[in-house]
Amino acid sequence: MSNIVAIVGRPNVGKSTLFNRLTEKREAIVDSIAGVTRDRIYGRAEWTGREFSIIDTGGYITGSEDIFEGEIRKQVEIAVEEAQVILFVVDAELGVTGMDKEVAALLRKSRKKVLLVANKVDNAMRQTMSAEFYTLGLGEIYNISAINGSGTGELLDDLVKALPEEEDEEELDLPRIAVIGRPNVGKSSFINTLTGEERNIVTDIAGTTRDAINTRYKLYGKDFLLVDTAGLRKKTKVHENLEFYSVMRSVRAIESADVCLLMIDADRGFEGQDLSIFSLVEKNRKGVVVLVNKWDLIEKDTQTADKFRKYILKKLEPFTDLPVLFISVLNKQRIFQAIEEAMRVYERRKSKVSTSKLNDIMLPIIESNPPPAIKGKYIKIKFCTQLPTTTPAFAFFANLPQYVKEPYKRFLENKLRENFDFKGVPVQVYLRKK
Repeated sequence: MSNIVAIVGRPNVGKSTLFNRLTEKREAIVDSIAGVTRDRIYGRAEWTGREFSIIDTGGYITGSEDIFEGEIRKQVEIAVEEAQVILFVVDAELGVTGMDKEVAALLRKSRKKVLLVANKVDNAMRQTMSAEFYTLGLGEIYNISAINGSGTGELLDDLVKALPEEEDEEELDLPRIAVIGRPNVGKSSFINTLTGEERNIVTDIAGTTRDAINTRYKLYGKDFLLVDTAGLRKKTKVHENLEFYSVMRSVRAIESADVCLLMIDADRGFEGQDLSIFSLVEKNRKGVVVLVNKWDLIEKDTQTADKFRKYILKKLEPFTDLPVLFISVLNKQRIFQAIEEAMRVYERRKSKVSTSKLNDIMLPIIESNPPPAIKGKYIKIKFCTQLPTTTPAFAFFANLPQYVKEPYKRFLENKLRENFDFKGVPVQVYLRKK
């Protein structure tokens, strides 16, 4: 399992800017209106060879200043529960505020490794001012400027040292299948039905499941590991921000899986939170099968399933080449089919296309539909090959790769999908200089 680092702090101290700096992507939306960060809160970072996940907790705080207090408290509680290291960001320009003191009190109680980060330290004056944060009782202060990056190297050095050593799990070369989805869609019941054991306690309180567990499982000649975010949660924490919680919780299951069964509730349709979880799957380039549970409760005619499938795929654009199964865990409908489909996706994710076959099929397609010329320059793609990556990725060699735009890359991806079976698998297309 990978380590999780959570960034906490009150609004507007620069959490998203720091998140962008650490993940080296402009992913979070950075703006000085309090609470503009939305769902782009998850990233992978690497420093001196250690990889870890970063969660920007600011992404889930909504509402007015007075609600903020309670919301921040919840974010901090979840971060404390889920993360291995916490970056507590404060604003050197404003100094210590009441809310900073509250957050610090929660963090001191947590016994978790906390690094206190004073942001916006971009001159000597601020350097001196930041000393007042020692009053928070969290030890060393890391003076940084998230905008220009000063001080972040030292912060990362100590952050990596603070991460627990990752235990090497027994390396079983078996497909890892994770059952994911927001709370209460029936994930635990699905696993219980599958394994025929009440190993997961199923209740109707949203959020009763805890840590990721791997269970080795044999079924109809198939041998695989189920990555299950299971175990009992403390009941007291059930009231917290479940959306944030389920994304945080899904991160681990998704990262350690090969294929994800994304379960949604037929009654509620495909919601924003489902999309957040789906985008994590895509970012991590995992295989995916969508399971629509509680299908037995839906009034149906001959068109219902087809309409519902189209509605889901519309929401998932542009990644629409994936299996959608309609199941009922309660009535044990199509449960085993879901596993069989996951196994097929697992095989596709590993599939390799020979270079000669790839060129024989793709070059004529490219010739009859070349990339549009830009400023009178013609782009010629002469050769393509599959890259030696763990998931399907293809390089197309061109004279002017920099001029090939996103829509054409999508066209290439669609043609790869039409000609080679990659259903349920994210495919990457790169253009390289020949």
